[in-house]
Amino acid sequence: MIKSMTGFGAGDCENHDFKVYAEIKAVNQRYLETNYHMPYSLNMFESQLTKKIREYVSRGKLDINVRFQDLREKAVTVVVDKSLAQAYGEALGEISSQLGLSTSVTASQIAGYPDVLKISEENTNLEAAEPILMKAIEKALENLTAMRISEGKNIQSDLLNRIDILENFVSELEKLAPEIVSAYRQRLEALLAEYLGKEDIDENRLIQETALYTDKVNYTEETVRLRSHFKQFHAIISADGPIGRKLDFLIQEMNREINTVASKASSAAAARFVVDVKSEIEKIREQIQNIE
Repeated sequence: MIKSMTGFGAGDCENHDFKVYAEIKAVNQRYLETNYHMPYSLNMFESQLTKKIREYVSRGKLDINVRFQDLREKAVTVVVDKSLAQAYGEALGEISSQLGLSTSVTASQIAGYPDVLKISEENTNLEAAEPILMKAIEKALENLTAMRISEGKNIQSDLLNRIDILENFVSELEKLAPEIVSAYRQRLEALLAEYLGKEDIDENRLIQETALYTDKVNYTEETVRLRSHFKQFHAIISADGPIGRKLDFLIQEMNREINTVASKASSAAAARFVVDVKSEIEKIREQIQNIE
């Protein structure tokens, strides 16, 4: 089953204590990369989240956005930093004495200075939030996977059509092979007749030269291997699990074979088919970059 590496999924979960909404956006990436955008207090769960993500995704760059609400009632305590308050008071008194100003400083003034008053909230332990967070992430992953599978089906259909096109091009190349040799024999016979100035040509020499040329331009091995690669492509594309890297390697092998055909086939017609084959292989390669 083909899965696209791009997709989006969202999920939410809540109980009477916590509420979580998660979004996951995935794009192409050679390896798995996870980027979390969530409250600092949830960073303690990052390893658990990554482990869960790996159950669903093996390749791709993922941006994970989490919105979190703690619905529990909290006991709020205001804490006074007495040392800091005293330091502010003494500093103000020193300024007043230095400048001959009034020293009437109120408690509310000192309390307004940074860090003199600090708010402490109880119930800050978030370990109980883990099941809710994981459930929201799992829902997002399930929706992401559904989208990736849907897009993967479209990619698979396109790839299979292109492999069919390649098989047709290879068939045409195979048909041209005898014609290339026959055309060479005719050209060689005409050249010998012209340069030797006689109608009777040594048939044995002509057969030898044609055989040498046939061996030089014979690309049967390459087309046989190309057809083998096409069969492997069909097998891989129907397999479960990540297949993008396998297909990428196979496409490289196809490209190598058609380049060898191009170097052997001294025919304008064959050259046109080679260009068509290389064009289709490149289109397949581009599609494969989006496969997990």
